[in-house]
Amino acid sequence: MSIYTHNGMKLQTPYIAAILIWATVSTAAAAIPSFGNAADKKTSVKSLKVERSENNLFVSMQLDLVSLKLKSDREITYIPVLSYGDSYMELPHVVVAGRNRYIQNLRHGNLPDDAILCRPGKAIDYSVVVPYEPWMETATLSLSEDECGCGFRPVSSRRDNLAVLDFTSKVFKPSYVFITPVAEPVKTREVRGSAYIDFPVNGMEIHPDYRRNPEELQKIRNTINVLRSDTDTRIVAVTIQGFASPEGPYANNERLAKGRTSALADYVRGLYAFDPSIMKSTWVAEDWAGLRRYVEASEIADKMAILSIIDMENLSPDDREWKLKSAYPDQYRFLLENVYPGLRHSDYTVEYVIRSYADTDEIKAVMKSAPQKLSLHEMNIVAQSLEPGSDEYREVFEVAVRMYPDDPVANLNAANIALGRDELERAAGYLSKAGNAPEAVYARGILAVKCGDYDEAVRLFDEASRLGVGEASEAVSQLRELGMIEQTKKK
Repeated sequence: MSIYTHNGMKLQTPYIAAILIWATVSTAAAAIPSFGNAADKKTSVKSLKVERSENNLFVSMQLDLVSLKLKSDREITYIPVLSYGDSYMELPHVVVAGRNRYIQNLRHGNLPDDAILCRPGKAIDYSVVVPYEPWMETATLSLSEDECGCGFRPVSSRRDNLAVLDFTSKVFKPSYVFITPVAEPVKTREVRGSAYIDFPVNGMEIHPDYRRNPEELQKIRNTINVLRSDTDTRIVAVTIQGFASPEGPYANNERLAKGRTSALADYVRGLYAFDPSIMKSTWVAEDWAGLRRYVEASEIADKMAILSIIDMENLSPDDREWKLKSAYPDQYRFLLENVYPGLRHSDYTVEYVIRSYADTDEIKAVMKSAPQKLSLHEMNIVAQSLEPGSDEYREVFEVAVRMYPDDPVANLNAANIALGRDELERAAGYLSKAGNAPEAVYARGILAVKCGDYDEAVRLFDEASRLGVGEASEAVSQLRELGMIEQTKKK
């Protein structure tokens, strides 16, 4: 809690953990001037403390009256007061009386039951407990001084502020450091797919109506048609890569893979009259890599032994196939019937360019209808036009990371949004793909703080600071001010 003297000086700021609602404050001596001929020297307040528990407020101080002199028929009433706006509470009074007035008060009992009656010339230890109310969180504690003469006639009155309370919870509030994505000179994207074209045995001609071919060829056409119909995109390359399965002689498989790939490329070129420079083709005689992926993911018997054969690159493809067939005939038969057909495929890649967007309103519209068309830089243009912390601001960064799930910048910025909302599990997921940029190291430090690992946080902040993130030093200063570092050292 922070407490300030009447002249605005901040005296003490101990950390209040989020799970606690107590604090202790202390001030330097606050001088309270006296008035009238009876009070010829100043009274002072020392050792002021204000504490809060869940339900109560504790106020203690020492009222130094050692130098105070009062005439026999005079008295001074000191009234501690808590106030905030229209809310107001008087604490028990301290009545300092001259000799005659002191005796009268004792005899007649004119004072409130909780009032403290005393003579000048001593120090009074004052302590009181009152119910805590929400308005006291940032209330002002003041001390009123009322002096009366004989016949209870007012002589003087004044009121001085002792402290401004601050029971607001002190929490770690870091600055979040975002990275501005670099603009792409040319926005090049690609779409990938696989088609399983059926050919007659040893054939290399495309038969559009043969077996599954209508559906498989349509997949390629659909991909190209969508891009050709979009006025914002321009196709720059179409690549066909054909694969054959490993059974049979390698030389024949190579011939089939090459011929079938060329036939499919010619078929696609004929549909769209593409410039020859756009169409590209390549082939793989036997898809051993695809076979390995299947076996590795399967629970097939003798899995590791089969993988070792597949990996024998010192053997020719034909020798590997013979070894696999002869050593594990049952497994080979299973692979031949259930896996090899899927290894005969044609992968296609359509590369295209998307036009750039600069107008904020246009980018907003595209983000709603087709966010995949936008670059990270374009999305950032929208973010800069929004109020930080708003739902719309958050949504921009979440869309960005959905469109670019493996991009370090998109993940870092999304992590910052999640950290600001205390969505720690989500933030950790993003940071796992945010790379090792200085800003990412700093963000991991913030996550460590929020997870309670202050030692790791300090290590990460120190590293980020060395890498040039100025906010990291401020974060460490906060930890020190809030007592988090000291708490860790004591453990």
